Amino acid sequence: MTPQDNPLKVTQTFFSRPNETNLITRRKEVYKSRQEPGLRCRRIQQTLSMAQKTALIVYAHQSVGSFNAAVRDVAVEELASQGYRVLVSDLYAMNFRANATQDDIIGDLKKPELFQYGEETMHAWMEGRLSDDIVAEQRKVEEAELVIFQFPLYWFSVPAIMKGWMDRVLSQGFAFTLEKMYNNGVFKDKKAMLSFTTGATQTMFRPDGINGDINITLWPLQNGTLHFCGFQILAPQIFWSPAHCPTAVRGGMLEGWRIRLKGLLAEKPLTFAPCELFDLSFQGGFMLRPSAREEQESQPHGITTGHHLGKPLPPDNQIKAPPPDPGSATAGCRK
Repeated sequence: MTPQDNPLKVTQTFFSRPNETNLITRRKEVYKSRQEPGLRCRRIQQTLSMAQKTALIVYAHQSVGSFNAAVRDVAVEELASQGYRVLVSDLYAMNFRANATQDDIIGDLKKPELFQYGEETMHAWMEGRLSDDIVAEQRKVEEAELVIFQFPLYWFSVPAIMKGWMDRVLSQGFAFTLEKMYNNGVFKDKKAMLSFTTGATQTMFRPDGINGDINITLWPLQNGTLHFCGFQILAPQIFWSPAHCPTAVRGGMLEGWRIRLKGLLAEKPLTFAPCELFDLSFQGGFMLRPSAREEQESQPHGITTGHHLGKPLPPDNQIKAPPPDPGSATAGCRK
């Protein structure tokens, strides 16, 4: 592959940080001018927390008495008991703004005649000109080894306020570039997971259920958003239809969550197709390499839920992390 064929080289000036030394200096100066009087105290706190594990819970539910709130509280208590510093972004309580607009950028736009959110926020991130609420959330992500998204499933996805958090906080440059994505992504050393409640029963989300396969439902969030940014994705924690369960059953759900949290970081992540299986060029169409396709011909299932290759989906690819098959194409990938 020549540099002309490789989009990772062609677009380097657009997706990479220009003049790293000057950029860091410029960002430090901008951030320093925006600090509150407690800067020294926070620096001391950050220094002390460097040796302490940090978890971030991004939480979206309107009611303090909800089952989601109880699930969040169990996670806070259990992770804190393990020595974690637990940060919680309670999006509704924060009145977090979901809409992505030019208000997210401080100062002049690069191209005011044609506003492009991704490009403008990338430059704003590089120059320290993102709005304060985004900067605060990005700091939390930077500090966390583990990020848990806690929410009720809305329309087969996250609530709008959480989608807005993803759109605004996981900005281009900060969370991904064309050079740093999927298993080579910015957050490849961090773990993330979805923890959510459903209104439907588990049988309704089976391949032969009325709602269809839950693995397909979760693919856009787990692969297209979180793993795209590099996160290692732990199997989701799904609380099936708690509103229709007796109190004792809901209590058992919470206890099961507490038990899982005790060994959460020892779990293997879900399996995704590594970038190395693909021809990462516009000429090659970012398609599966012929050698990888040939290797897959003898396999009974596709590589992942999304990369099914017209075959049956690998069982529970998005909800369980089975041990890798040494002979499969994904055996060598970082899961």
